[in-house]
Amino acid sequence: MKKRNRFLLILAVLGICFFCLSPSINWYYRTPEAEKTIALASLEKIRDYSIEQAVASVKSLEDSARANPQAEVPADYNWLVKEAKANYKKYGREVPKEMTMGAMLSSFGFGYNGTAADRAAIHGKLVNLFQERYRQRILKNKKNYANSVKLGLDLAGGVNVIIRADLDAAVAAKGDSLKPEQVAYFKQQAMATAIETITSRIDRFGLTEPVIRQIGEDGIYIEIPGNDEKKDSINAIIQGKGLLNFRLVDDEATQNFYANSTFTDEGKVIEAAGVPEDCEVLGYYDKDAYGLDVFRNYFVVKKEIALDGSHIKTVSVSKDKMGATGVDLSLDVEGGIIFADVTAKNVKKRLAIVSDGKIKSAPSIKTAIPGGQVRVDGFNTEEAENLQKVLETASLDVPLTIESQQVVEASLGKLSIKQAIKALILGLALIMVFMLIFYKGAGFNAVVAQVLNLYILFSVLSAFNLTLTLPSIAGMILTIGMAVDANVIIFERIKEELVLGKDRKAAIDAGFKGAFWSIMDSNITTFIAALFLSVLGSGAIQGFAVSLAIGVLSSVFTALFVSRLMFDFWTDQAKKKSVSISWRVK
Repeated sequence: MKKRNRFLLILAVLGICFFCLSPSINWYYRTPEAEKTIALASLEKIRDYSIEQAVASVKSLEDSARANPQAEVPADYNWLVKEAKANYKKYGREVPKEMTMGAMLSSFGFGYNGTAADRAAIHGKLVNLFQERYRQRILKNKKNYANSVKLGLDLAGGVNVIIRADLDAAVAAKGDSLKPEQVAYFKQQAMATAIETITSRIDRFGLTEPVIRQIGEDGIYIEIPGNDEKKDSINAIIQGKGLLNFRLVDDEATQNFYANSTFTDEGKVIEAAGVPEDCEVLGYYDKDAYGLDVFRNYFVVKKEIALDGSHIKTVSVSKDKMGATGVDLSLDVEGGIIFADVTAKNVKKRLAIVSDGKIKSAPSIKTAIPGGQVRVDGFNTEEAENLQKVLETASLDVPLTIESQQVVEASLGKLSIKQAIKALILGLALIMVFMLIFYKGAGFNAVVAQVLNLYILFSVLSAFNLTLTLPSIAGMILTIGMAVDANVIIFERIKEELVLGKDRKAAIDAGFKGAFWSIMDSNITTFIAALFLSVLGSGAIQGFAVSLAIGVLSSVFTALFVSRLMFDFWTDQAKKKSVSISWRVK
């Protein structure tokens, strides 16, 4: 390979590695501890925090503007100045040359008449702007954490759980409704739904950011780092089941309920009235910007369940001839008969889809629906997909059993981190000193290659969201030794060529060519062994094997490409005639 192409390849690899590693850098070195804490909280806590901070920020801003309207806008509010300038342009006003606190805030009042209600609306508009800014910043930090190198339980402490899903039981429960060619797809969907359900429940209970991934066909691995009292209830959280049913909405009773009940300013009921004995009041919810259920209003529904969700066989999202998105439900035989009877007797009434006590949808019955095929319209694509997940989450009965559960103390994790880092740094430092002393100037090439080797290794771990554990650190330490071994083979071959009387350029060319297959043979063998361990092993063995496999690839790259480029640089650009590689060879 030409030197120019080799240089461009190295730059490309290092650039990609920086892109992959940037979330880890941002999370561990650029995110304050206070922001880390809130980013690792549940979405409910993030939402509450964003609202609280937004209200406080707007109050502080309004107080400052009232105290000194001509004050200069602080740099922290530059983003709000852009919003203010947009308001001036939108309403055809001249943008002030110097934006003051008073001028900035007054721009948000354009289009209003100055009444108390208008002032409240302006205040709410500002709160929403600040809340969105806080939300984006926190969720960006949360995303950085999700894409960063995470510490395993042996380093951070916490709980790990392995769950097995009885997919065969789920298939058997479907009976003859599943065709043989549909079984594999059903199992995939069942596992995906089970993982999503567990993730949602763990987050809803406010546990620290979990690591949840599928292992094999029917296994789910969960890591919950850190200490949290709620981990004691992890069994109930994981094994709990959603409840889904269809209920008829009593529109007349709903009107009476709103006419006779008392409510808070947020629309929550204080004292319910006008509700018939055979009915109950349930809230209607949809998703907010955080992906959380948000209360919108109430419906009075019949206590009697019109159709139980266990009758749903399959759920899919599709579009009709006009391009409208809807959710298609397929019911079993009994469910089809029940649904046909319910819809025939209740045309023009609403049918509420209730999940875990919350109304997720309440479409109107347009006509009787026989045959067990149901289509629910009135959704955009995202809403339809969300409804599909709701129905699948609650209706798919996949028995889950906890296979193993392990608790690791955080104090042990901290001690392990110190010892592992100490071993890694000490090992790397000793190797660097040895290479510099024994191989003189050429040893510097090996040192640079070692540093880049670790850089690439951490970047790949970050790119694939892999977890850093003690066994994986052991794999890194072994990788350092293997990377040095590759450089030693190259250097010894170069020394042999120099002893034969070749000049610098010829000795380097021959040295790398002679060492190539020796390096490849040993590393390919190690890589194959690591690959088998990563596939067949589990837990600690898998962590060791994965880091070793990645390290093998990165060490080969740095030895054959980075080290060679540095030799060529000193030969062609620095015009070196001799090779500083040994005390005995000149």
